[in-house]
Amino acid sequence: MTTKNLSQTSAPAQHQPNHPQRILVVDDDDEIRRLNTVVLSGSGYKVDAAADGSVAWDTLKHNSYDLLVTDHKMPKVTGVELLKKLRAARMALPVILVSGMMPTTELSRHPWLQIDATLLKPYTSDELLATVKKVLYVADSTPEQAAPPSNWQDQPTADCLLL
Repeated sequence: MTTKNLSQTSAPAQHQPNHPQRILVVDDDDEIRRLNTVVLSGSGYKVDAAADGSVAWDTLKHNSYDLLVTDHKMPKVTGVELLKKLRAARMALPVILVSGMMPTTELSRHPWLQIDATLLKPYTSDELLATVKKVLYVADSTPEQAAPPSNWQDQPTADCLLL
């Protein structure tokens, strides 16, 4: 793991002193990724950050997280493509999708992606924290998420979306 593509920040947990919840933040925008990491680690979460969906996928295969916060429009692997990989691997990880414009058409074709929340850019630190807390609270009280349909790869995609 390189500093350029993946960074790790942790702060003492305020709500769980023995086990801070782990969050993976994925965004190709250096400033947004850094700000999200600072805000979340400052609130007691253990945060790893990836610069794109490809790095995030490699990270997810080797580490355990309580939450994924991912941008959608990224080079190499988009947020929705990352979610497809995540669900196809049957990883029951809560997800917050962040974007300047949500890929609603594609998401409606793939309800099994089960996005737990969305954040429309620009958003405030308070909105980020409130959304993270809500998703983690619900995830702690919800059984494992459903797997994708067996024929998910045969379903049409909206590759033409420019988000």
